[in-house]
Amino acid sequence: MSNLRIQDVASKIGIDLFNPSLLEKVSNQLPSDNLTFRPLNSRDYDKGFLQLLEQLTKVGNVTQDQFLNCFCNMKTSGGYYIVVVEDLNCGKVIGSATLVIEQKFIHNCGLHGLLEDVVVNSEYRGKQLGKLIVAAIKQIATTLKCYKLTLNCQDHLIPFYENLGFKRETGNANSMHVRFINDNPVEQSRL
Repeated sequence: MSNLRIQDVASKIGIDLFNPSLLEKVSNQLPSDNLTFRPLNSRDYDKGFLQLLEQLTKVGNVTQDQFLNCFCNMKTSGGYYIVVVEDLNCGKVIGSATLVIEQKFIHNCGLHGLLEDVVVNSEYRGKQLGKLIVAAIKQIATTLKCYKLTLNCQDHLIPFYENLGFKRETGNANSMHVRFINDNPVEQSRL
């Protein structure tokens, strides 16, 4: 099925980014019946997903078509697991984290997981939702048999992640980046 066809279906009926059965082991761990874990859905553009990400970093002016195109690229390429928490009372996405899977030749052609974009809506913080979202990502990474899960975070968040079992490895605790300046703020999804 072409990306254009998937995009058309995704906008009409809604498609989950990944199989929700991957969340079965953590689905009942949320502190309230009105909160639910689930995969990102193609209709989450209208449920405040991008506004939630704005609480984490700059998102830009992403149109619904751009959102659907990016969603469909992630869906068809595989390896993207975006977990969201939805407040069913208001129909809004109030928490999220992303697991990106990298296929490797090393470690017997193993899988490496990368934890990205962990965010909880400011009105819902202090309820352990961040810990539960990270636990959900760790569960998916374990189920998929990743040999490790890594993340990059701001210095003040190191204790939070250490309390969740992440460790800085001696001699391997550096994170280095090259940021590329892009003067053209149009859609970046070109894969």
